[in-house]
Amino acid sequence: MVDIKFLEDCARRIRRDVVEMVYRTKDGHPSPSFSVADILAVLYFHSMKIDPSDPEWVERDRFVLSKGHACPALYSALARKGYFSTKELTTLRMLNTNLQGHPYAPKTTGVDATTGSLGNGVSVGLGMALAARIRKLDYQVYVVTGDGELGEGLIWEAAMAAGHQRVSNLTVFVDNNNYQSGGTVEKVSGPYPIKEKWADFGWHTQSIDGHDIKQIVEAINIAKTVIDRPSAIIAKTIKGKGLPFMVGDNTWHKRVYTDAEYEQAEIELGGWTE
Repeated sequence: MVDIKFLEDCARRIRRDVVEMVYRTKDGHPSPSFSVADILAVLYFHSMKIDPSDPEWVERDRFVLSKGHACPALYSALARKGYFSTKELTTLRMLNTNLQGHPYAPKTTGVDATTGSLGNGVSVGLGMALAARIRKLDYQVYVVTGDGELGEGLIWEAAMAAGHQRVSNLTVFVDNNNYQSGGTVEKVSGPYPIKEKWADFGWHTQSIDGHDIKQIVEAINIAKTVIDRPSAIIAKTIKGKGLPFMVGDNTWHKRVYTDAEYEQAEIELGGWTE
C-alpha cells in the first residue's frame, strides 16, 4: 500500500528544507533541487531498501546523485530519514561542514558516492551494480542524472556498457526539466529524443511525470521486474516545482532567497515548524 499523501508531504518537506538551507547559508542550487524532490521522496521514504541505523549495510540499495549540485534535496532526505540531525542542514557549504556543496561520501553519512563533476554518476552506479553481481549480493542501484548532463560523453559510454552487460539492478532517472545552467537543454545541447536514445543502448525505458508520486512508484516497481537489462526512467519535471515564483526563471539555478522570497516560500510550502 502506497501512502501518496505521506510521500507528497515528504517531498514538500524536502523543498522546504532546501529553501531554509539556501536562505540561511546564502549559497546553493535551489531550483535543480526542487525538480528532483518528488523522486527522492519516493526513493528514500518508500522504495529503497536502506537502514539509517546501519549506513554501511552491505545489502542496502545504493543511490547516486549524478547531478551533484542538487545535493540540498539529498541532504534533506537523508536527515529526515534519520542518517543525521536536521540541525546540520543549515551548515550547508560552511567551512568544515559535513554537508559539502556537492555530495562527498567520506564526510556525509548516508551518501553512497562522491559526485559533482557532471557525467560521472551513471558510471559509478554501473560499477556498484556490477559489484553486486560479482559479490552475489541482492541490491538495487538508483542514479539521478540531469538532462543537461546528457551532453557528457561519459554518460553514453556507461549506458552502452550497462546495456551490453545487461545490468538489470541499475535504474537511472533522467531529471528532464529542460534546463541547464546556460539555458534550455534543447538549445544548448539538444538531447532529444531522450527515451529513444536510452532504448538504442539496450535499456528498458519509461516516460513519466516526475512530480506524480504514483507514477514514480509504479515506474520503480516496473523497473524491478525487468531482469534482462538496465532501466531508464525519463521523468518530465519542472525546475523550481513547488514555488510558482521560481518556475520559468532559470536564475534560480544558483541563487539565494531574499527575506521577502523566504517569507513567500514559507506561505507556499506550509511553514517551517515541522
